[in-house]
Amino acid sequence: MANATAGTVSLNLSGMHTGARDMVRLGMVRSRVCCYRARRRGLVMCAALSGSSNEDAVLGDVVSKPRRFPRVVGMGSKLIGCGSAVPKLEITNDDLSKIVDTSDEWISVRTGIRKRRVLTGEESVQGLAIDAGKKALEMAQVEPEEVDIVVLCTSTPNDLFGSGSQVSTAIGCKNAWAFDATAACSGFLVGLITATGFIKGGCAQNVLVIGADCLSRYVDWTDRGTCILFGDAAGAVLVQATAAEDDGFLGFDIHSDGQGYRHLNAKTCGGVEEVLSSTNGSLNFPPKKPAFSFIQMNGKEVFRFAVRCVPQSIEASLEEAGLTSSDINWLLLHQANWRIIEAVATRLHIPSEKIISNLANYGNTSAASIPLALDEAVRCGQVKGGDIIAASGFGAGLTWGSAIMRWQ
Repeated sequence: MANATAGTVSLNLSGMHTGARDMVRLGMVRSRVCCYRARRRGLVMCAALSGSSNEDAVLGDVVSKPRRFPRVVGMGSKLIGCGSAVPKLEITNDDLSKIVDTSDEWISVRTGIRKRRVLTGEESVQGLAIDAGKKALEMAQVEPEEVDIVVLCTSTPNDLFGSGSQVSTAIGCKNAWAFDATAACSGFLVGLITATGFIKGGCAQNVLVIGADCLSRYVDWTDRGTCILFGDAAGAVLVQATAAEDDGFLGFDIHSDGQGYRHLNAKTCGGVEEVLSSTNGSLNFPPKKPAFSFIQMNGKEVFRFAVRCVPQSIEASLEEAGLTSSDINWLLLHQANWRIIEAVATRLHIPSEKIISNLANYGNTSAASIPLALDEAVRCGQVKGGDIIAASGFGAGLTWGSAIMRWQ
């Protein structure tokens, strides 16, 4: 389909879907050289069983479908820098045992968590994001003015309308377009895939992806089932454009299933009901000030969902990358629960020595967990240039996905 002649790529667009042809032309205009993947890979789609009720739906039921549109690759992308930041206050399991009926043994055996960091005083999730972003740029040796896009992946911004622009400005990325991406614990992975899409489409050279969350604000500290799990943190990576043959983003797979919303959520409360109710045909107005409820989670269902869907997603990403689990140097999962991490590794036949985890020290930091663990692994020399990393995020929505990437 593509014939290389004298350093150029000639594409035969006949027979392609109209949308795909437009994507190719756009890639050729913006990146001057683009290639079209002729081989259409199967895509694993996870969704509730057709015809079943919400209560009976099986999360992650697998249906194999062809990709609707071919992927167009104008250039490659690579990860060249990372950074992280955590609050000063450290809360141990023993500390929690003083406020809820629990113990260090009870928590660590069931989750693998021993301590976590929590925002206090003048600290903010925005401040953590700024610090993590600056560290990522410093490692990458990229000036803030050279950043084209900043993606802030968070479900807990300082402002209802988002904090991406403020974070970008504070870092000094005066030439960047910034926005927030919300996908809970899958947020960073969504941001990473979004960044590579902009780069491979020829829209950006440098994209700063930041995952930052402070779920401690939405935890019921009297509920030992949830308060033991979460911590606050931020992590960031700098994704940079490179030649297609040096592409470090080898494959990805991503999904969502709203049937699982009931198993993990933090709903709004107050306001909506008052507006909708009426007396003698008149609305009760103005509504009360809205607020979010504490995090509600069905741990058993979330566990079952994760250990079933995450391995499937990683296998789909590996297939797209043309690799197998034996080619993976490191398995980097969202740091939610050690039992989930261990179960996924076992199903993929990945030995424990290839697992990157800092869960014991930080707990579940939502969108920050993957970049936080990656940053620590890179800075301590665990992850080296050329290593292949299989990363996967999963969480509320329900959303989940994976990516195969090479650390540069």
